[in-house]
This record gives sequence, structure tokens and C-alpha cells, in this order.
Amino acid sequence: MKNNRTTLALAIALAGTVALAGCNRDKNVDTPMVDQAPAPMNMPSSPSPSLDPAMGAASVRVSSVTIGTNAAADRSVAAQSTVGTRDRIIVSVRTDGRANSAEVGARLTYQDGQVVDEETVTLNTSGAETTNIEFSNSGAWPAGTYTVQVMVDGQPAGMSQQVTVR
Repeated sequence: MKNNRTTLALAIALAGTVALAGCNRDKNVDTPMVDQAPAPMNMPSSPSPSLDPAMGAASVRVSSVTIGTNAAADRSVAAQSTVGTRDRIIVSVRTDGRANSAEVGARLTYQDGQVVDEETVTLNTSGAETTNIEFSNSGAWPAGTYTVQVMVDGQPAGMSQQVTVR
């Protein structure tokens, strides 16, 4: 009885493999997939919107970016151009528009071009919103100039900001 089940299972697996192999019969086997160019993607003309199919052609736009060290209850941050070596760096991103699951991120880069950190948060909004992204260092930040670039769904959004650590 056990032998029949094993034989039946192997026969079904073999039949499935043959059926799947037949699905690819029209493709040129000699041409590797990497040689085929990917289809071009239509990207939005504006660098900052986040298209949201669930809400039609809704979008999120970055209206302002502020860097500081302390956030108020409403998530606003007092702008600071200089922070201390042990301060946390808060990037306050003000957005307008609406979307479900828009990825809002910030990349912190040191003056030599080295990416220090990159953080992303998911934004669900139907209007104006402030989102804070925090960067912290368990030790001390090396003194120097840092650049923050904000992104929406992986695309640069707004002007980059600089902050000096002293």
C-alpha cells in the first residue's frame, strides 16, 4: 500500500514537471534572460509624488524639511543648522496630499559622501502630515557636515538639507 502511494506521488510530480516544461516551449532556450532589455517604466514627471492606485492618481508632496534635535507634541521641529556630537538628529518632513503606504525616507550622508544611515517610514495620509525620521548614534557623531536627502517612494523629494555636528 505504501509503495503504491509513493509511486502515485512520483507519477504526479513527473506529470507536473512535464506540463510546466511544455509551457516554455516557444521561448528561445539559447538566449539567456539577462540579455533581454527590461521594458521601460513610466515614471511620474514630478520627483516627489507617490502614486496611490487605491486612491486614484493621489500623491504625496514634500512641502518642507526641517532638521533639529527635539520634536514638539505636534511633531514640529525647531530648525537647527548645528547639533552636538551626542544629539539625535531629527528630520521633520512636512507632506501634503494623500496616499496609502507611501514610503517616506531620509538618507544621512557624511561630508566625504559616505552614507551614514537611511531610515524609511510608511505614510498613510489623506492630507497635510508631519513625519519625523530620527538618526542616533550610540557613541558620538564625528564632527563635520552632514547632508540629509528626503525621498518619497525611493525618489528624491525636495532640496537636500545640511547640518553641522560640533
